[in-house]
Amino acid sequence: MSDAALSPAAGRVDPMPTDWHGTVMQARIRRRYGAEKRFKLWGLAAILISAGFLAFLLVTMMANGVRGFTQTDLRLDVDFPRSELFLDPAALRGFGADQALANADFDRVLTQAAEVQYGPDGVRLFSDGARLRLREAVRDNPDILRGSATLWLPAATGIDIAAKGNGAPDAEQVYARLSNEGRVQTAINWSFLTGADSTDPTLVGIWGAFKGSLLTMIVTLALAFPIGVLSAVYLEEYAPKNRWTDMIEVSINNLAAVPSIIFGLLGLAVFLNMMHLPRSAPVVGGLTLALMTMPVIVIAGRNAIKSVPPSIRDAALGVGASRVQVVFHHVLPLALPGILTGTIIGMARALGETAPLLMIGMRAFIAAPPGGLTDPATALPVQIFLWSDEVSRGFVEKTSAAIIVLLVFLLAMNGLAIYLRNKFERRW
Repeated sequence: MSDAALSPAAGRVDPMPTDWHGTVMQARIRRRYGAEKRFKLWGLAAILISAGFLAFLLVTMMANGVRGFTQTDLRLDVDFPRSELFLDPAALRGFGADQALANADFDRVLTQAAEVQYGPDGVRLFSDGARLRLREAVRDNPDILRGSATLWLPAATGIDIAAKGNGAPDAEQVYARLSNEGRVQTAINWSFLTGADSTDPTLVGIWGAFKGSLLTMIVTLALAFPIGVLSAVYLEEYAPKNRWTDMIEVSINNLAAVPSIIFGLLGLAVFLNMMHLPRSAPVVGGLTLALMTMPVIVIAGRNAIKSVPPSIRDAALGVGASRVQVVFHHVLPLALPGILTGTIIGMARALGETAPLLMIGMRAFIAAPPGGLTDPATALPVQIFLWSDEVSRGFVEKTSAAIIVLLVFLLAMNGLAIYLRNKFERRW
């Protein structure tokens, strides 16, 4: 026994520090296990808090947004022969039907029928979209011009909000009276899924912004993914190690952290002022977001390529493969899951960006969905921003409904990318 283990003052022998059954070591072990248990509890608490905030966000968005997918309709009995609309049902089946419908005075027909059923100010109970719905009903079935027809037309914003429980007291009283008389119903707002922007919250639709985002993401992916992957391959497999490549690597890392509005200013200066591309077009938005997404893909691609074991390259070179065959037949397939992970992150960030698109003019009022990459368009995040700034209370639920559409779009895009990543994943 060593002198350090002997306690002359007490005349006894202390337990060795490595004695697992001693009181000192048992106390240390208990402290270690207690610290580990506390760490697990803190981690579990952090997860629960994060899940709670996420659940609160989703529940709030769903509670407010689901009502945006519905609309309140009022019953209107229209006597077309007495309305003197002067439209021939046979003529509405020809090539000049659209022009004839555009020249018809549907405002007068709506006002007359509303005054008969709802009083002198009855037309105020209907939204501006009621006239358009009336015209669509005549276009779809010209035979109703020969007699009377019962139509369900969209109610005014105040009645619609009252039907969903958030209206003013006067509007709620009117809605209660109409509901008791059986003149009101709630239906799915299909125009919200098929229409574009409007000044009337009962007429707005999300399809125009959704199509603009889709076209913008197509351009972004078509440019950022191949250029980013090829840049990562060159920097990791072919580029010489010197100060120039070091400078390029530092620049790429810095670009990944640059605020998105800087890329918007770059797109404004280069694509609009210098190249004179069409303003507020998906092609310009895609080019701008591609510049922002490309550094993220390059960094993720380099890390994925670097993670491939050198033995894979040595084995391919040993059996006579060329350098290009090694990279594209062996290295890239093994690195593709990691590259797709970086692409998911970059595209998800691009889909939710608003500042760069505002800088290149994609905040214009677009009343029709874009027909191509060069047509004026807006995007889902910008549309949400514009609706959230509207004064009318009817846009509140439309904003939440648009957020739900954006989240669904994001989940669908990420789900497709994850499926492709798992499909191409290889293990070694």
